[in-house]
Amino acid sequence: MEKKIIAVVGATGLQGKGVVNALKKNGTFTVRAVTRNPDKYNGNADEVVLGDLTNLDSLANAFKDAYGVFVVTNFWEGANELEQGKIAVEAAKKSNVAHFIWSTLPNVEAISKGKFEVPHFTGKAMVDELVKTAGFSYYTFVQPPFYFQNLTGQLGAQPQQDGSLGWTLPIDPAKKAIHMSDINDLGKVVTGAFLNPEKVGKGSYLSLATTLSSFNDIIETFKAQGKVYSFNQVPVEVFSSFFEGAGEIAQMLAYFEAHTYMGPDSDSSIKLAKEISTEPYTSLHEWIQQTAN
Repeated sequence: MEKKIIAVVGATGLQGKGVVNALKKNGTFTVRAVTRNPDKYNGNADEVVLGDLTNLDSLANAFKDAYGVFVVTNFWEGANELEQGKIAVEAAKKSNVAHFIWSTLPNVEAISKGKFEVPHFTGKAMVDELVKTAGFSYYTFVQPPFYFQNLTGQLGAQPQQDGSLGWTLPIDPAKKAIHMSDINDLGKVVTGAFLNPEKVGKGSYLSLATTLSSFNDIIETFKAQGKVYSFNQVPVEVFSSFFEGAGEIAQMLAYFEAHTYMGPDSDSSIKLAKEISTEPYTSLHEWIQQTAN
């Protein structure tokens, strides 16, 4: 029997790579990488096609004959996520896709009743309604967490004024507010969702979270591996002036502290993601051992 095709948008990004690799490892589907630069693709997908989230025809062509699609947008690349989400939904409908999986995040404005503004969360959440009403046979929402990878990347420890290496952030380091995981584990959840459409394909939310941590927990885990970091809490308004885009990060961390990353009432979607995952998740301890040498 010919394998069903899953098209993965953003196949060169962290989320997309993890999805491609998990689908390939599972072996049930033919995996199609969708990227704006197919010539430069060097991942594990079975096939690679040109597809652009700003171009309906190119995306519809990329989704041709696909049973399922995984779609993620990138706010940090300047994406209009609502617009790109619309195009992705339309392209998938045009191509008769059966199972649409949308990578989304909590609606911060709704959860906080307008107190916090975090566009890279809420912009994705605003697409959810389009997916729900599009008429797909199956549709699922996955919510990626704070990546372990951020701890050595975008939000990595920096040299501090006292000579230590660590973090200066506007969040209480004792507050267990950050849902975290190795972002590669999102692929295990997405693969599980494609394998179980009857269970999670009617609009289920699957929130990837290996742990709910405080920054003190993170520092302790690093310390157990012989890596000593400091932490300095600063007010939101001070942090917001540090660099371009810092205001958005400050609002996000303030939201975490008030409501946690995944927001209230997320326990059931976290549990369901874990149940549906094709493999166990990687712990922070294991991830540090594997990567942060």
